[in-house]
Amino acid sequence: MDTTIGFGSVDGHRPASSGAVACPASYMTTSSAPAPAPGDASATLGRHLARRLVQVGVSDVFAVPGDFNLTLLDHLIAEPGLRLVGCCNELNAGYAADGYARARGVGACVVTFTVGGLSVLNAIAGAYSENLPAICIVGGPNSNDYGTNRILHHTIGLPDFSQELRCFQPVTCHQAVVNNLDDAHEQVDRAISTALKESKPVYISVSCNLPGLPHPTFTRDPVPYFLAPRLSNKLGLEAALQATVAFLDKAVKPVMVAGPKLRVAKAGDAFVQLSEASGYAVAAMPSAKGMVPETLPRFLGTYWGAVSTAFCAEIVESADAYLFAGPIFNDYSSVGYSSLLKKDKAVVVQPDRVTVGNGPTFGCIMMADFLSELATRVRRNTTAYENYRRIFVPEGQPAECEAGEPLRVNVLFKHIQRMLSGDSAVMAETGDSWFNCQKLRLPDGCGYEFQMQYGSIGWSVGALLGYAQGATGKRVIACIGDGSFQVTAQDVSTMLRCEQKSIIFLINNGGYTIEVEIHDGPYNVIKNWNYTGLVDAMHNGEGNCWTAKVTCEEELTAAIDTATGEKKDCLCFIEVIAHKDDTSKELLEWGSRVCAANSRPPNPQ
Repeated sequence: MDTTIGFGSVDGHRPASSGAVACPASYMTTSSAPAPAPGDASATLGRHLARRLVQVGVSDVFAVPGDFNLTLLDHLIAEPGLRLVGCCNELNAGYAADGYARARGVGACVVTFTVGGLSVLNAIAGAYSENLPAICIVGGPNSNDYGTNRILHHTIGLPDFSQELRCFQPVTCHQAVVNNLDDAHEQVDRAISTALKESKPVYISVSCNLPGLPHPTFTRDPVPYFLAPRLSNKLGLEAALQATVAFLDKAVKPVMVAGPKLRVAKAGDAFVQLSEASGYAVAAMPSAKGMVPETLPRFLGTYWGAVSTAFCAEIVESADAYLFAGPIFNDYSSVGYSSLLKKDKAVVVQPDRVTVGNGPTFGCIMMADFLSELATRVRRNTTAYENYRRIFVPEGQPAECEAGEPLRVNVLFKHIQRMLSGDSAVMAETGDSWFNCQKLRLPDGCGYEFQMQYGSIGWSVGALLGYAQGATGKRVIACIGDGSFQVTAQDVSTMLRCEQKSIIFLINNGGYTIEVEIHDGPYNVIKNWNYTGLVDAMHNGEGNCWTAKVTCEEELTAAIDTATGEKKDCLCFIEVIAHKDDTSKELLEWGSRVCAANSRPPNPQ
């Protein structure tokens, strides 16, 4: 057994990308200076923190400068192998750390005290919901100001510096306030190692007068982390296996479904191993898309209750036993609590426990250990997949467009499907892109990311910046609605400065379409922008950028040909004009059911 925890990709099945995007020296600053020797005056807190980040796999830190973090930024820039990516705002810096963690296994951002910290907080909460180790570093007040009655700028005007810390406590798994050198080494190391062990964000505040100070504990080469893996309780594992095998082997048509916690459990390969050994029909929850190969021989598609892939829900919900690996059951994934699953038919495998039917539950069991061992014991049963093959009818293609006919969204995604390869990745923004991108069939190696649990509109712009910076071997295709884009558009300029080559499809349908289908009102209509003109203004003749606006299939085809051919080395921004009522049928169904769940009357008192 491997005795260390790797710091590569946290994706369930996909391998980690290697390397980091090369950015121009004028923007991404690196240093070739030698690291400080032990006892050297340059063996500082700032450099120690920087070296720790590099050691765990961070090559790029997303930052917004402020007076409390400027000295710290100097020391991060000076560290060989670490590049500073300046973002337009703290929210996007946090989203970028989220996206980077999806590609690399860990991400980091640096902001200033309170005004920066509270701005980045929303992004860190999203990373917490998605089990992503994002290290949020804040430049804090001068160490001499702690314990005084002084009122500082960037605060709410009270002599209490703990407001920011208290806000971060619910959305991080560990908080460290570094305001003296004696325990700074221990605080930094504990925070970073906790982020990796728990796969959750952490908060590190560093007093602004400390980054440049040396201390004997800041050695030249920090002792590498040795994070012992969590081990299964052998007796509990055996008991869980016996109960599960007995439960599944008596079933006539069992199935298995991948959930999003496969990523944090690093159990994607074990899930594949079980699917191959068991012969079960395989589906994935929407937030687990991309975590298991969609080329598995008995893969049905996405299980999402009433808006599942065709014939998938019928097979899953009619099964007499289903194994869910790492699921999250919430109002969105259950389509307003309308899914037809029964607890007494389910084996629910979470990262550290297993529940069989209505009980018992077995704790201290690691998901990867359990699934791998179950693959060697369970009886092979292909009945559910055979039933699927009997009822399956291939989906039709969208109706052909006439020359010059206004472009339909289903035609757009027909062409996006043809663009996908093992060298690409898909990023779906909150909105109708959730549903349209779920229908894409991913080839082996194709990445896929979206934020379902938190569902913060605008997430994808910053996350695209971070993911593309970390996944250098892939060209990312992002599908973003106009409403979401207006929230975080600024950091397209940062993508240009970093010479990224992503393709952004901006779907302009005049408003918050997903919210229209949940509950319509005038607040869902937004001011139309000249989106290609905006990106051209950001480009301003600096860097490689190409934009296009398309209204029909002929223009879309020409734009894709250009983006994947002549302009393949450019950031490509394609604005797609769509009718405001052109939505997927899945969104119509999902929106109605979520609306019904949201509008339930209060229970009688």
